[in-house]
Amino acid sequence: MKLTEVFARTKSENRAALIGYMPAGFPDKEGSKKLIAAMVAGGVDIVEVGFPYSDPVMDGPVIQQAAEISLRNKTSAEDVFDIVASTQVPTLVMSYWNPISRYGTRRFAEKLWNSHGVGVITPDLTIEESEEWISATSEYGIDRVYVVAPSTVDKRLARVTGACSGFVYAASLMGVTGARTSISGSASELVDRIRKVTDLPIAVGLGVSSAEQAQEVARYADGVIVGSAFIKLVLDSATIDEGVMRVRTLAEQLAAGVRRR
Repeated sequence: MKLTEVFARTKSENRAALIGYMPAGFPDKEGSKKLIAAMVAGGVDIVEVGFPYSDPVMDGPVIQQAAEISLRNKTSAEDVFDIVASTQVPTLVMSYWNPISRYGTRRFAEKLWNSHGVGVITPDLTIEESEEWISATSEYGIDRVYVVAPSTVDKRLARVTGACSGFVYAASLMGVTGARTSISGSASELVDRIRKVTDLPIAVGLGVSSAEQAQEVARYADGVIVGSAFIKLVLDSATIDEGVMRVRTLAEQLAAGVRRR
C-alpha cells in the first residue's frame, strides 16, 4: 500500500494517520523487529525505520542514545532493509544523507524498493542537492519526504513541498526531536502555511508523547509522528518483553487519540 492510500483511508475514517519511529538495531536487530510489530499491533498505520548515524544533528538525547546503541550493534544498511522488509504496514526509512550517499543513491532506492519500502525521510538533504536523489526515487517509485520547519519562508516552502511525495513532514518547532509536555502553537500555523502551497498530506512530528497531544495535532494535521516517546519506554524497561508491552500500550493510547479529532 502506498502512502497516499494510507492517508486516503484515514481521511475516509475522519482521523489522522499514526506514524511510529523506531531505530533499526535498537536495542538489537531482532528487538527492533519486535518493537515495530508491537507498534503496528497497537494501531500504528505507517512505520519509520531509523538508519543509525553518528552525527544526528536533528535528534534529541533519547534518539541519540538509541542510535549509539544501534551503532555499537554494528547495524548495517542491509540490516535496515531487512527490518523494513519484515514490517506489516507501509514503511519508510528515516536517514541522514551521508549513509545514503555512501551506499549509493540509486542502489539505495533499488534496495529499498526490493525490500517493499515506500519512502525515505531525509532531514538534512536540501532541494539544491537533490537532483540525483529525485532521479533515483522517481525511477523506483519511492516517495521523497522532506522536512520543513516554522522558520521555512513561504517561497522556499513551495519549492520544498513541490519536491515531496507521499506527505510533507512538518517539524512542530525549531530544535531537536524529543517528547515534550506541550506542542508548540507554531505547528498549526506551519500546517496552515503548507496547505496553501500543496495538496499533499501533512504529518507533524517532534514532541508528541501522549494521547492528548496526538488528539490535539490530529485536529489540524493528516498524520501524527511519534518517536522519542516510544524509545524512552524501551530505554526505561528492564527487558525487551517489558519494552514491547509498554510500546504496544502507548501505541493503543495514541491510536485512540488520533481518532478523537
